[in-house]
Amino acid sequence: MSSSSTSPHPAVTVNSIKNLIPVILDIETGHYTTWSEMFKIQCKAHLVFNHLQPKSTTETASSSDTNKDKEKEKDTPIETWERLDSIVLQWIYSTISTDLLHTVLKPDTTAYKAWTTIANIFQDNKATCTIDLNNKFANTHQDQFPNMSAYCQALKVIFDQLTNPGSPVTDEQFVLHLYSGLTEQYENTASVIQQMKPLPDFYDTRSRLCMAESRKLSHVRHAAQSAGTALNATIEPQQKDNRDRADSQVEGLGRRFQIIERKFLLVHNYMLFGVYERESCVDTQVFDM
Repeated sequence: MSSSSTSPHPAVTVNSIKNLIPVILDIETGHYTTWSEMFKIQCKAHLVFNHLQPKSTTETASSSDTNKDKEKEKDTPIETWERLDSIVLQWIYSTISTDLLHTVLKPDTTAYKAWTTIANIFQDNKATCTIDLNNKFANTHQDQFPNMSAYCQALKVIFDQLTNPGSPVTDEQFVLHLYSGLTEQYENTASVIQQMKPLPDFYDTRSRLCMAESRKLSHVRHAAQSAGTALNATIEPQQKDNRDRADSQVEGLGRRFQIIERKFLLVHNYMLFGVYERESCVDTQVFDM
């Protein structure tokens, strides 16, 4: 018996579909285009893409007959159409939110019916959805985000969502709006890129804008370092003068305390012994204070 005859179906070997499709589809956040595209890729890769399409009666019958013949010929388990369809249905349920699961869950359904139900949910009210997304798209600007990468990613998400209702924004419109939402400091960069023929696509544009942002940040850091160096050069002499003045004041106070201490000793000796010495070593300021 050849090894190919005993090899399990590729879909059976998938341990966790979430590792292959890291997007959880939710009614509130959308992302249907991303989720559906990744789901179709995995179904094609694991040879079950036909389960996202209407089931052919002829195909099912011939498949059932073939499976029966194979079951008679060998003892190894055969992945029937129903089992594979249940696996795909399980993939669908595992990659959607709990709320969406409760909406589409039905007894004795098929992967194709669940797939179609989800598609209809996200493609209902196309006009309203398109208006809302277009408004969101038009009101997204760079100054709303911490960096250029976050700005580009936010617009890309909206752009992908706009393809769901069937009224997608063209790639050229997408890139032009990306430029129009930039702040004034990127006006020159945007003007240069817009003059390029043909107009760069989103990924090329994103790369150029992120590099421009990196250069600007580097210039800002360099300017800040230069300004700090100049400020230190100005402050250090002044700080030295302040330190010298403070040292002089401390030294003067020290001499004054020495004079006061000497005067105290002289007065003390006079009161005890009646001796009032006028020593030459004592500063005359002692008697004048």
